[in-house]
Amino acid sequence: PREEVAYVTCTYRSTCIDQPDFLATVDLNPRSAHYGQVIHRLPMPNLKDELHCAGWARPGCGCFDSSAEAKRTKLVLPCLISSRIYVVDVGSQCREPRICKMIEPVDVFWKCNKGYLAVPRALPNGDILIANMGDPAGNGRRGFVVLDGETFELKGNWENECEVPPTGHDFWYQARHNVLVSSAGMVPKRAGRGFDPDDLKKGVFGRRLNVWNLSCRSLTQCFDLGEDSLPLTVRFLHNPEAAEGYVGCALSGAIFRFYKSCEANTWAVEEVIRIPPKDVSGWIMPKMPAFIADLVISADDRYLFVSNWLHGDIRQYELSRNCKPRLVGQVFVGGSILRGGPVSVCRDEELKCQPEPLVVKCKRVYGGPSQLQLSLDGKRLYVTNSFYSTWDRQFYPSMVKEGSVMLQLDVDTEKGGLAVNKNFLVDFGKEPHGPCLAHEIRFPGGDAKS
Repeated sequence: PREEVAYVTCTYRSTCIDQPDFLATVDLNPRSAHYGQVIHRLPMPNLKDELHCAGWARPGCGCFDSSAEAKRTKLVLPCLISSRIYVVDVGSQCREPRICKMIEPVDVFWKCNKGYLAVPRALPNGDILIANMGDPAGNGRRGFVVLDGETFELKGNWENECEVPPTGHDFWYQARHNVLVSSAGMVPKRAGRGFDPDDLKKGVFGRRLNVWNLSCRSLTQCFDLGEDSLPLTVRFLHNPEAAEGYVGCALSGAIFRFYKSCEANTWAVEEVIRIPPKDVSGWIMPKMPAFIADLVISADDRYLFVSNWLHGDIRQYELSRNCKPRLVGQVFVGGSILRGGPVSVCRDEELKCQPEPLVVKCKRVYGGPSQLQLSLDGKRLYVTNSFYSTWDRQFYPSMVKEGSVMLQLDVDTEKGGLAVNKNFLVDFGKEPHGPCLAHEIRFPGGDAKS
C-alpha cells in the first residue's frame, strides 16, 4: 500500500530559537487537502536534544514476517546531543502520536558509560539496539546500548568485553549469516564544533568498517577504508539470504561493497563507486569532497540511492551481483556548487557547468540532500536536507535561516531515472515557532530502511 503519512524528526538548534525538538507527522496522501503539510507536531519535553535518527520497535517474534512488519506501533528516538531516549506510540493514533517512555541521559551514562546516541534498530529477538558515537564526555568510543523490546527498559551494553572501536555511527545486520556490520563516524566533542580541515589526519574522522559476530556480540574483523574516509551509512541488501551490503564514506566519496568471502565466516570489501571531488574557490578547502550522507536500497535490491550533501545531487545506481553499480539517474536538489553562489568550480571531472538553484512551489531550496527514504514500491524517493545542526550552520546558513524542506522525487523503476516532483514540498521554514531542521523520515506502513 502507498504510504499515507511520514514521521520526520525536527530540531531547533538555532541560536535565536529556544524551543524543544519535535516529531512531525506529514500527510503523504495526494488526495488529501493537507497533502505535503505537517498535520501534527509532538514536542519533546526537554530542550537541546537534537532528534536525529529514528527506528521501529517490532514485536519480539524473531521472524520479521509480513504480519510483524505491519505492527509498527512504537518509534524509538535516541538523541544525538542529550543522549536521551524517547519511545513514541504511533499505534493508538497514527496521526497524533504520543510519548509513552523516556530514558534520561544519566541512566545511559551510569549504566552503559555511553553517550551521543545515533542509530536504533530492532534485533531478531525483539530488543532494540542503539549505536552510540562516544562516551559521556564526548570522546570517541564505539558501542551499543540495548533496550528491552517489550518494556523499553534500559538493559545495558550489548557488546561483550572486547576491543571497542574508537568511533561509531551506523550498523546493519543479517541474522541468517550471524553478522552485524558497523561504521566509524566521528569523535563527538570535536565534530560538535563544526568541520575543521585541521582535524584531518588527527583521527577525528573514522576510517574503519567493523564486522561483529551477532550471537556472540564480539568484534571479529576490521577494515581500514582509507585515511579520513569517514564511513557513515551501512546497508545490507534486503534479501535475508544475501551476504552483501554497502557502506558510504562521507569524506572520500567512496562506496564500498562488503560481502562474505569464500573462506568460512570471513568477510571482504571492495570499492565499487567513487564520486570525485571538485576543485573549487571560495570554500573552506581547495577541494570539495563528495559528502555521502545517506544510502538507501530499494526493497527489490535492484537500485542503490545516494545523497551527496555537499555537491547537492542524489544518484541512482543499478545493482548487479559482483559487478560495479551503474549510474542510471541523477538530479541536483541544492548543494554548495550552485550557479550564482559563493563557490566557483575550477575543475570538475563530471559536470560541464554549475547546476542551477532548485525552486519548488515558489520556494528556493537551500542546503544539500541528506536523509533519504524510499517507498516500498520504489517509485517515490523522499529527501530532507539537514545533516547535523552544527554543520548545517557552518555550510548552509541560509537553510538554517529559511528552514529545511522535505522533497519527493519520482523514480523510474524500469530504466532508471530521477525527477523532482514540483507539486510536493514540506516547508519547515513556516513552522509556528520559526524555521527548523528536518532529518530522519519513517513510514508506519513500511519503508526501505526497515
